[in-house]
Amino acid sequence: MQYLLAFFTALVISVSIIPLMIRLAPRLGLVDRPDARKVHCQPIPRAGGAGIVLGALIPLALWLPIDPLLLAYLWGSLTLLAFGLWDDAVELGHYTKFLGQFVAVLPVVYYADLHVYCLPFSGLEALPDAITKPFTVFAIVGMINALNHSDGLDGLAGGLSVLSLAAIAYLSHGAGDQTAMIVSLSALGGIVGFLRYNTHPARVFMGDGGSQFLGFSLGFLAVLLTQRTNPALSPALPALLLGLPIVDILAVFVQRVYQGMNWFKATRNHIHHRLLDLGFGHYGSVVVIYSVQTVFVLSAVLMSYENDSIILGLYLIICGMLFAFLYTAESHGWRMARTKPAPRLTRLVESLKRHPRFKSALLTAVAMAIAGLFLAASILTSHVPRDMAIGSLALAALLLFLIGVRRDTSILARTVNYITAAFVIYLESQYIPSLGIALVNWAGTAFFALLAVAIGMAMRYAESDFRTTPMDFLILFLVLSVGFLAEQELVQTQLGIMLVKLVIVFYGCELVLSRLGPKWNPLNLSALSALGILGFRGLI
Repeated sequence: MQYLLAFFTALVISVSIIPLMIRLAPRLGLVDRPDARKVHCQPIPRAGGAGIVLGALIPLALWLPIDPLLLAYLWGSLTLLAFGLWDDAVELGHYTKFLGQFVAVLPVVYYADLHVYCLPFSGLEALPDAITKPFTVFAIVGMINALNHSDGLDGLAGGLSVLSLAAIAYLSHGAGDQTAMIVSLSALGGIVGFLRYNTHPARVFMGDGGSQFLGFSLGFLAVLLTQRTNPALSPALPALLLGLPIVDILAVFVQRVYQGMNWFKATRNHIHHRLLDLGFGHYGSVVVIYSVQTVFVLSAVLMSYENDSIILGLYLIICGMLFAFLYTAESHGWRMARTKPAPRLTRLVESLKRHPRFKSALLTAVAMAIAGLFLAASILTSHVPRDMAIGSLALAALLLFLIGVRRDTSILARTVNYITAAFVIYLESQYIPSLGIALVNWAGTAFFALLAVAIGMAMRYAESDFRTTPMDFLILFLVLSVGFLAEQELVQTQLGIMLVKLVIVFYGCELVLSRLGPKWNPLNLSALSALGILGFRGLI
């Protein structure tokens, strides 16, 4: 429950802060203007990093004891946020940015004493601190810049970080490290809240304040996981955990050196730029990179105890295949076909699609199904944890205020519905007793299956502001990964089922709220009622 609260606290803080930063960005000079190297065509606020960082850090102060390691991490994160916002506003030089990065990283290594003890192929014997500590500093600084340079398309850096953090959180959970788990999940919550505004076409960029923090967090957690949390893991594992940003920045530096260019001058030769030039488009380029990163992180989880040569060999093979494809396609002038698909739909489906009652019936069915789920779970659950009850009453009061008083309620009302969905799915999975009747249990599975079908049809045919984005593919990758791990008995099957249900309900909430509006609709009313019931039952 503590892990769930850390994630959703970060999510709520991030979702709440970013709209404010979008409004303040022009006054603070935090606006990213188009140029020849960038892919956007109009000025975009680059202030999302504040939401990510504050969302990720506040839960740590609530649920983790203050020790040198946490202090060093907080110091590094806030330092990078400050330097990042400064750079986003006035375009600092490279050396000033490097200064901020070293100021952030040095306390982690020399004050908190977190550093690499064993390098790949060095055996089990620890190497001297005079070698490993400077190496750790430069490795984390390198990861900061690798993630920073990968932030070139909407949702790209955030999605890559989500995949890596999910793998680190899973391995940390297996090792029983509460600190690594909460840091990972809090960072995940901050990013997910940001991606709500950053999927293509983006309303806000994370800027250097966000991308440097994410690179720092990934480097910090990779070292913590492999060197302190579970030293039995291969020291080469960070290559797979961190994945594509590492090889991308190395390849870019090699090209710059080969062509006699300035090492630190931004160029348009990253992997995402090359995919765009091959005609994949914004959407397709992000999905391709997500796919490769997913292969990396899944391999890290499945091969976490393999020897260094196998792990690095696999990493180099995947990287080699990717760059071989890019080189071959570029040298032969290949381009992705841009022809429009011609769907073969029957006359019946076409007529249904054009019929307004069909569209409204789909949305109504989804809304009523989720509303019924909210109410049924809140009534049938056998137990409501006290902290969840208190949170439910606070959320009910917030939702009542939003839909009754405020005009602009869309983001916060959505967030309350998402949290209600998480509470409901958790209680439905943990505290609603099994009836032991095969038909009833089968009916529960059929309910979620039919709900998923209805949501899919509504997304395809109903007119709404809801559109699929690369973030949908990111969620799909995560769900399939959890399902695969559950099949391999690496996680409890129940966890995979909970995640699948939660994703279905999240999509349903987003679809209904985008169509019916954020005020007095069946979803808000059912969420308000369910939260009130949960609060009352948990406190009596």
